[in-house]
Amino acid sequence: MGHHKLEHFAENLTFPNLFQVSYKTLQDEGGFALRGQWCKHFGNDNPIVLELGCGKGDYTIALARIHPECNYIGVDIKGARLWRGAKTGVEEQMSNVAFVRTHIELIENFFAPDEVSEIWITFPDPQPKKPTKRLTCERFLNHYRHFLRPGSPIHLKTDSQELYAYTLEDVIAPAGYSVEVSTNDLYASDYEGEAKLTQTFYERMFLAEGKPITYIKFRIN
Repeated sequence: MGHHKLEHFAENLTFPNLFQVSYKTLQDEGGFALRGQWCKHFGNDNPIVLELGCGKGDYTIALARIHPECNYIGVDIKGARLWRGAKTGVEEQMSNVAFVRTHIELIENFFAPDEVSEIWITFPDPQPKKPTKRLTCERFLNHYRHFLRPGSPIHLKTDSQELYAYTLEDVIAPAGYSVEVSTNDLYASDYEGEAKLTQTFYERMFLAEGKPITYIKFRIN
């Protein structure tokens, strides 16, 4: 483990906008204190938007800058990655940004029914050999239903044509979910919206390699 990684782990413990909760606390010690009470942390009742598998929190930070009227929470299991987003939020004194370190399988332990208004899934692991681990598979959508307000949008932005096709053809179509936007080449399309407002580190890398970026905006209920 690199020296800086250890430093980042230690600094993570000092960030007021980064929450790391043990499995024991979630299961045996009363659960996560802010579940259903995120308004206490943010000091308002503004809509909550999640970025799942947020990595360094590029989208979380970027969208929070654009939309101060919303609260943004990035979720990832990699503490060394979350450090960057959390630190930026602290340095810029962003009151509408927070981060949660946890496995996505445990996500419903952190949010109460109807507490979340929108979800972004940006460049997740496409899991080519494990479809049931894809963040857009029905198993994960069932987790999101526990806290996502009815009719709220889910965004998928990825360089993986396989994940894009799987989400459209194997998840959305059979279930009859509503698709608002779908493109297998975002920057060659005439779409104009938030998916073009910022680019993650990986997105810039993929674009430099000539890989098209795909995008879907859909609703599951």
